[in-house]
Amino acid sequence: MHSLDLAVIGNCSIATLIDRQCRMIWSCLPRLDGNPTFCNLLMGEDAEKAGGMFEIGLVNVQSCEQKYIENTAVLISVLSDGEGNAIEVCDFAPRFVQFDRIYRPPMIVRRIRPLKGRPRVAIRVSPKFNWGAEDPEITRGNSHIRFVGSSESLRLTTDAPVAYVLDATPFVIDRPIAFFFGSDEPLRAGIEATGQEFQEKTVSHWQDWVRSLSIPFDWQDEVIRSAITLKLCHFEETGAIVAALTTSIPEAPSSGRNWDYRFCWMRDAYFVIQALNRLGTTKTMETYIGYITDIVDDESSRGAKDIAPLFSVSRLADREERIAEHLPGYRGMGPVRTGNGAYIQIQNDVYGSIVLASMHAFFDQRLVRHGNDALFEGLEKLGNRASEIFDKPDAGPWELRTIAEVHTFSSVMCWAACDRLARIARRLGRHERGEYWQRKADAIHAEIERRAFNRELGVFVSTFEGSDLDATLLLLAEIGFVPPSDPRYVATVEAIGKTLSFGDLLLRYAVRDDFGHMTNGFLICGFWYVDALAAIGRREQAIARFERLLAMRNSFGLLSEDADAKTGELWGNFPQTYSMVGLINSAVRLSRPWE
Repeated sequence: MHSLDLAVIGNCSIATLIDRQCRMIWSCLPRLDGNPTFCNLLMGEDAEKAGGMFEIGLVNVQSCEQKYIENTAVLISVLSDGEGNAIEVCDFAPRFVQFDRIYRPPMIVRRIRPLKGRPRVAIRVSPKFNWGAEDPEITRGNSHIRFVGSSESLRLTTDAPVAYVLDATPFVIDRPIAFFFGSDEPLRAGIEATGQEFQEKTVSHWQDWVRSLSIPFDWQDEVIRSAITLKLCHFEETGAIVAALTTSIPEAPSSGRNWDYRFCWMRDAYFVIQALNRLGTTKTMETYIGYITDIVDDESSRGAKDIAPLFSVSRLADREERIAEHLPGYRGMGPVRTGNGAYIQIQNDVYGSIVLASMHAFFDQRLVRHGNDALFEGLEKLGNRASEIFDKPDAGPWELRTIAEVHTFSSVMCWAACDRLARIARRLGRHERGEYWQRKADAIHAEIERRAFNRELGVFVSTFEGSDLDATLLLLAEIGFVPPSDPRYVATVEAIGKTLSFGDLLLRYAVRDDFGHMTNGFLICGFWYVDALAAIGRREQAIARFERLLAMRNSFGLLSEDADAKTGELWGNFPQTYSMVGLINSAVRLSRPWE
C-alpha cells in the first residue's frame, strides 16, 4: 500500500516521485502537467501488480536506505539483500548549464553500480499512456526500447541487456549501468560516460544554486530542502509554479476531496513571492513575476471582466475538469481528476494576489525587468475591478463549490490591491493616481471593519455579518490590514487557536461545506498560526509549535497539503508548494539572526 513517504527528483521541466522501495511511481511527461507516464501511485489497492512504474528490484532485497546527495535533488538508494550483496542507485533529472543556457530535458536518469558481492536485479519498466487507459506498443533496438502510444512515444536507452529488461529477467550487476528514460530521441554518446557526466554536472549545479540562497541561521537543512522542492515545482520555461506535482491524492481518507493541483494559482503568488524574496532567489522570482504579468496582459487584451483563479503552466492549456476512469486512485480512493473546475469560479482575492506579487517589479532593484507605467496601468484595471466587487459574494479562498458569500479574506485582498496601487503610483511619481487609490483603499478598509468585525464576539469573522472563523483571518496583519498589536487581531488569533486547533495542526474552518466537515489539518494554516503567534509576541509558543510541525515531514523532509493530527500521516497532493513556502516563511521569521 502506498504512502506519501516519497522523494522527488526533477529539473524544472519534469518531476518524478520515488518510493521507499526505489520505484518510480509517479512522473508526468513531457512537462509537470503532462500525462502521468508512471501513474502507479494512483492505481489502487492492487498497484503492486498494475504496472505504471519503473522498478529496480534487487533479488531477495532486505533493506533500502535512501538519502539525497547534500544540497541537491539527486537521490541515492542503497539496496541490500540478506546474503551480503548490495547495489547503489542514483536517480536524477539532468539540470546544468550548457551552451550558456540551462539544459533541462524531459529525461530521467537512473545509474546502478554494484557495492558488495554479486547482486542480482530485475528491471521492470511499464509506462502507461492516456491516463492509464493505454498500454504502449513496445519495440526494441540494439541499446534501447521504444514505448509507442497513439499520441506519444518514449524511449529507454541503456547499456543493460535489453532482453533482460524487456522480460524483467534477473541478472548480475557486476559493472555500472545506466538508464535514460524520456523523449523518443537517440542518445548520441556513450551511455555510462554520459550518465556519470550528467550526474556530476547536475550535482554541481544544485549545490551552486543552494550556495546562492539566503537562508536563516536556524533550521538550515529544513529550509534548503524546502527551497529545492519549491524550485522543482517551478516550470522554468514559462515561470509558472504549480501548487503540487500530483493530482487526486485525497485530503483525507475517502473524502472525495481529490483535486488536480498541477496548476498555478494566483492566490499562491503573494506567499510564493514572499518566500522566494526571503531566499534571495531573484531569477526564479523574476520569471514567476513575468508569468503573472503576462496573465495580466492576456486578460487585459481580451477585455476580461474577471480573472480566473488558476492557470496552466502555459497559461492557455485546457483546464476542464474530467475523471480518469482507468485509474482507481490513491489506495483505491477515487476519483482521479484531470483539470480543475475551480478555474470557472469567481474568487475575488485574485486581484490583490496579482498586485501584491507584481509590486516587486516596481520596488526590488535587484530585478532586471522593472515595472513601468504600462504595467501599472494594466494593474489599475485589476484595482478598478477589485473596488467594484470587494463586497460581492464569491467562492472564497477555500474554493467552495456550491456556497457563495462575501468572504473577508477576498475583501481584504481587494483592499490590498488598491493600497499597493497607491504605493506603486507614488513610486512612479504619479501622485494624483496615488491619492485616488488611497481613497479607494481607505473606503474599502472602513467597510470591511464595519462588516467583518463581530462586535459581539470581539473578533474578525470569515464572512460579512458572519460569526464563524477561518484560518485566513490569521493573515490580516501579514497583509497589513491591521497591525499585529491591534487588540481585535490578537483576540482573533486567540479565538482561532481555540476553535480551529486540531492537535498541532489547524483546520481551515470548522463549518460544514460541500463535502461535510474537515477531518484533517491543513498544513499551511499551521504555519500561518505560527507566524501569527510570533507577530503578537508569543515567540516561544510559536517556536514550539513550529518544531512540532517540522516533525510531520516525511523521511525526505517533504510535506503534502494535509495531515492527520492524531497519527501524523500525510494526505493531500504532494509535495505541496504552499506547505513548503509556509515552512520557509516561518523559519525565516523565527530564526535567530546570524550576528
